[in-house]
Amino acid sequence: MTSVAVPSNQEEWRAALESLPSTPQKIPAFFFAHGSPALVYARGFSGRSDFEQYQGPNGPLANFLKDFGPTLLQKYNPKAVVVFSAHWETLGERLVTDYGDENPLLMDYYGFPQEFYQLKFKSRGDKQLAEQIVGLYKEAGQLARTTSKFEPRGSDGRGFEGPGLDHGVFVPFRLMFGEEFGIPIVEISIDSSMTPEANWKLGQVVKSLREENVLVLAGGLPIHNLRDFSSFAPDTAQPIHHSFHKAILDALQVNNTQERKKALQDLPKHTGFRACKRKEAHSVPPYVAPGAAEDEELKILNGLYGIPTVAFGV
Repeated sequence: MTSVAVPSNQEEWRAALESLPSTPQKIPAFFFAHGSPALVYARGFSGRSDFEQYQGPNGPLANFLKDFGPTLLQKYNPKAVVVFSAHWETLGERLVTDYGDENPLLMDYYGFPQEFYQLKFKSRGDKQLAEQIVGLYKEAGQLARTTSKFEPRGSDGRGFEGPGLDHGVFVPFRLMFGEEFGIPIVEISIDSSMTPEANWKLGQVVKSLREENVLVLAGGLPIHNLRDFSSFAPDTAQPIHHSFHKAILDALQVNNTQERKKALQDLPKHTGFRACKRKEAHSVPPYVAPGAAEDEELKILNGLYGIPTVAFGV
């Protein structure tokens, strides 16, 4: 194992972002901590002050995302964004959004104050790119198809089944890119088998898009246990939570790419894995992004507890 810089404050993450190579001809793939609706308003989480301070609108994750988004646009000027989210999973078939002139929003969270359901994020889809992605998955021997705004994909907290970009996309993207974003966005479902290898392969399939000026992002939260809110913030987290976070950073710092892949894919065997997440979905995006940059180097952009962001293919 060799030492990889692990930014732990704003000065350090800004330096890491600035050091990213400006390579629009081959954009890195990124895993990013996408946060939760708390990034927008903290008041829906009353009584959880440590969580609010850490992952709320004035916390380090929100501040990082506000630095992260503009850096991506300035360094790479992408023609499109392809995103995978921990909040959209399908089994046996990849679904790819083809939402036309305006991407709807799926507000897939429940029991929040009314203002959480009035959030705006305006963006558009890209039919040609969506169909290209379907073709790539079919060429790789996987079932895949597009889904339109007329096909529901999940439950909306406003009381209906609907289509749309889920909150793992539009909530962080509002901070990263603003409430109106002119670059097309296409979302792809992760594999609900939840196996590291299956989801690593999802990234492999879209690797070629990085050389077509397409930004590939995969978002989740490696520590995401809604039954134990103490796990979300470093000051309240238990030793087992901190141990799992350290295991993630240790795996990322393995120098040999094949050994690193094994270390990352072995993370579900860690004794703290189940304590850090109620569902496996949030463990999947960290496999998609390195799959899209297999055998390439990485850079940790943010190593803060529970909210890491990593560039693969630098």
